[in-house]
Amino acid sequence: MSEQRKKLRLGELLIQQRLISADQLAIALAEQRNTHLPIGRLLVRLGFITENAIRDTMARTIGQESIDLTQVVADAEALKMVPQDFARRNRVLPIAYDPDEGQLLIATTETYNVVAMDQLRAALGSKIEIQTLLAAEAQLEDFIDQFYGYELSVDGILKEIETGEIDYDSLAAGGDEYTQPMVRLVNALLVDAVKRGSSDIHFEPEYAFLRIRYRIDGVLETVRSLHKTYMPGITVRLKVISDMNIAETRAPQDGRLSLTLNGRPVDFRVSTQPTIHGENIVLRVLDREKSIINLDRMNLTKSSMDKLNLMLARPEGILIVTGPTGSGKTTTLYSLLAQINNETVNIMTLEDPVEYPLTLMRQTSVSDVARMDFANGIRSIMRQDPDIILVGEVRDKETAEMAFRAAMTGHQVFTTLHTNSALGAFPRLLDIGILPDIMAGNIIGIIAQRLVRVLCTHCKEAYAPSPEERKLLGQLAQSVSYLHRATGCKHCDNKGYKGRTTIMELLIMDGDLDELVSRRATAKELRAAAMSKGYKPLAEEGMQRVIDGITSLSELARAVDLTGRYG
Repeated sequence: MSEQRKKLRLGELLIQQRLISADQLAIALAEQRNTHLPIGRLLVRLGFITENAIRDTMARTIGQESIDLTQVVADAEALKMVPQDFARRNRVLPIAYDPDEGQLLIATTETYNVVAMDQLRAALGSKIEIQTLLAAEAQLEDFIDQFYGYELSVDGILKEIETGEIDYDSLAAGGDEYTQPMVRLVNALLVDAVKRGSSDIHFEPEYAFLRIRYRIDGVLETVRSLHKTYMPGITVRLKVISDMNIAETRAPQDGRLSLTLNGRPVDFRVSTQPTIHGENIVLRVLDREKSIINLDRMNLTKSSMDKLNLMLARPEGILIVTGPTGSGKTTTLYSLLAQINNETVNIMTLEDPVEYPLTLMRQTSVSDVARMDFANGIRSIMRQDPDIILVGEVRDKETAEMAFRAAMTGHQVFTTLHTNSALGAFPRLLDIGILPDIMAGNIIGIIAQRLVRVLCTHCKEAYAPSPEERKLLGQLAQSVSYLHRATGCKHCDNKGYKGRTTIMELLIMDGDLDELVSRRATAKELRAAAMSKGYKPLAEEGMQRVIDGITSLSELARAVDLTGRYG
């Protein structure tokens, strides 16, 4: 009787939401008396509703998150934790395992299957936390067959490819993916890269082999070297899933792909570059969950947080973030915007391209096809009643002039600039062609930043600094008896570092500094005036992180120029 009530509840729910009619439900119930299949499956089979619509309706009703398994890439580590017969019997599919959090993500058709979850917890132990997501019934069974039926580890797939032949037609057609080991190889490499926290994945062809490198914490490391015979298959597969032209091999191409890896959506920006040995392919990992972080979690000092909040409080003007490529400028801008993003303001962005789609923000990609460059984009955005404008990068005079014009007409403008320091922004803007009178009074503040690797807390080693290192520390050396350096252990893959942190120098503009800028004061005068108002250069901020044991002196020297401290 309870089973019948459950069936009717689903049917009635779909009728209430006008997804099916009462007649269609009656037909499905009549059909069920002969087939004894679940009502949801019958409604899909009869063509009255899609599997995804049922899944999303159920998820909303019980307040549970749902997942589309067609976008999910199998995680071999998670699958090892749940035996195949248990998965089939209880209709559960392990999607991702996060060893750092001790969390196993499970897709299921019945999120309240308490008995199955209790059995799984007993088998895995109390240290592992299980999270469930609602999946469509038909999808789940198909994907249990796929994920468990084929080899998913990189080594296993390589062995499988060595003993068989690559079918290039099926790679391009995108048929039954799991029958084609090259498809699984690319998936396994992407899963591995994201699990290890890579920001970029490089596929680099050489004369006789293909080198695969990950950029982890800002440093490239080789993870695989494969024979050149693997190259065409990997290239074709990456191009297919990124919507690139597989026939074009002599011109650079750009693409994008979205997958659900480790249980969360991850986007990749893909670019190819022809080289003498074949096409070099680089994937930029755009992991929203790890890239857009709250300002409170950026480990900034209290004085830095106070200065940032002071900058954000200014109602109009331009805020500039500077630093080299890969220094986290975009992440900082997004984090600042997330701080003020709500329904009371209209935030409009102009990017090349849009990296992280966010709710409430109106985001536009700069496009050659639509003849939309940064300057034209700012012009059209100004007619869209914005409060805050994000301009991806100031590259030329026209863009800079339009950005300053927006700032002068009562808008908050956020942008990035390629300079080495906060004070270096002034000569750079002068070089672009912005007059000092325009700069004065319209710049809210300038942030210069770098990313430095954080010492592994499990293996960092204390040591007494050498005389040279004490010289680098300057006045701070008197209060320091020891520093820390990297050693390496299993927790950090023997690198000595795990994760990265931001170091920032913040220059808040005021009347005195504006006056100096307007009369083209020298860098020395500007620096002295800024220092008298509490400005700390990057090297100074970095040294504090070294003394606090967060990073090492050698790591700081890799990211920030310390040569000026030998004076």
